[in-house]
Amino acid sequence: MSLGGYIFYLALIMLIPLWAQMRVKSTYKQFLKQPLQSGVTGAQVADFIMKQNGVHNVRIEMVDGLMSDHYDPVNKVVRLSREVYQGSTISSAAIAAHEIGHVIQDATDYKMMRVRHSLVPVVNITSNLSFPLLLGGFLFGALGLAQLGVIMMLGAVVFQLITLPVEFDASKRAMAQLTSHGIVTATEEAGARKVLNAAAWTYVAATLVAVAELIRLALIVFMPRDE
Repeated sequence: MSLGGYIFYLALIMLIPLWAQMRVKSTYKQFLKQPLQSGVTGAQVADFIMKQNGVHNVRIEMVDGLMSDHYDPVNKVVRLSREVYQGSTISSAAIAAHEIGHVIQDATDYKMMRVRHSLVPVVNITSNLSFPLLLGGFLFGALGLAQLGVIMMLGAVVFQLITLPVEFDASKRAMAQLTSHGIVTATEEAGARKVLNAAAWTYVAATLVAVAELIRLALIVFMPRDE
């Protein structure tokens, strides 16, 4: 790859996730200013949807940090950021419902979520080892180390690929719950969908970057070179 091509590639892999983050934050803030007609908070949305789906063993906690919302399947806790937990907006309802989408996946034994969860310990190890192996391989001319580093990266890429259907499914479940239970009105539905779609693009962007970087490094260390 030429220097110009490499600079273009670096710019691309930095701009794609940056664009996705800017989009999700912009959309999130836009609909964080639009109150729900029902007046329910994100915490109430989460609690209501869980009860409607027969889930009674998951706690809901408030945590600090912008867009720090997540579901912890090990400890059975949904952690919602302050804006989502206390807020009564389109964004707070959409994000809360998305996290409960993961709760429902867990409760119904959704296969892809189980696969992703089982990969976490392996990916934690391979992700931590891949960069030192690649760096050592390039610095010391040890091609085998660099190749092993790329193989280690494969685990993280597979994890990213599996994450996509898990996240999209959670958002699909969220929209179904928001509309079927009347949590959002017909006019609010479009806004909730925009929030969920924007959030999904952050996962798409991360996956594209991970795949592109894996391919680039694989071509460098596995393709034969002309002397």
